[in-house]
Amino acid sequence: MDNIIETIKKEIRNQTTIPYFGLGVFEGVMTKEGEAVPHDSDSLILAMNGGRPMAPRLMFEYSRAAMHLEQRRGVEYMTQLINHIYTKPFDPTPLHKAIVDMLPRYIVDTNRDTKFQELLAFTPHCLLIGKSRIMGDLNRYETYEYDVENQKYFLVEDEVLDNAKRILFKPMGSPLPNPTFVISDADYVDWLTEAMGGFAVPKVLKTYRKAKKYLFLGTSFGHDTDRMVANELSFDLEGGYVVTDGPLGKKEQKFIDKHHIEVINMSLQEFIQSFV
Repeated sequence: MDNIIETIKKEIRNQTTIPYFGLGVFEGVMTKEGEAVPHDSDSLILAMNGGRPMAPRLMFEYSRAAMHLEQRRGVEYMTQLINHIYTKPFDPTPLHKAIVDMLPRYIVDTNRDTKFQELLAFTPHCLLIGKSRIMGDLNRYETYEYDVENQKYFLVEDEVLDNAKRILFKPMGSPLPNPTFVISDADYVDWLTEAMGGFAVPKVLKTYRKAKKYLFLGTSFGHDTDRMVANELSFDLEGGYVVTDGPLGKKEQKFIDKHHIEVINMSLQEFIQSFV
């Protein structure tokens, strides 16, 4: 197993494997106030609902629960709620730090926190923020360039990505530079619809990602939403790896087999101990 981990490290450093972060990277992580950072669908629902479980039909998936809250309280409420959850102070994990230290050109982070942005605060980089339900533009992302001197993001055209040495893609949103999130069923339906039409990823990244591998960390393919997002973001992938020690459902196994992904059969914590 050590050999495969060393191989993955080399592939990240030489830009042939792309890190892809999911919710599970936050398992066991606590905020500085002593609260658990959401690390799966259930814990995210509990965070959205003040620590209380919701009805079984809503507990099925966090996007469904978010849709219920949005219908009751409105879109702006949901934006403020998710922003509140992910702006509670906590430190970047050792896994975040290790990945940044390997200097990958491109990172896909489907979480809604700012840890990678904090680690890149003194590094020139470009940021792609996913958007949903926006009028007047088919693209479901915005492109920003980071000004290190002024510690600010500036909205730019996609052409800047051609020569960017570091690109962070947060397709489900972030509190920075402006709180925006893909979180509810309605958000995902819109985002996925336009993604399938080719409007969720800039052209330069569609070219760059061809024949690349992906390292799926903290990512589960059990829920339809997460699996469909992964499918769109890793289109043209050349296989890759997923770290999991849990039993795989039929849909997960089908996705893994279809995309020729190698299962690294160990817990994420065990993987991190060997990786960092």
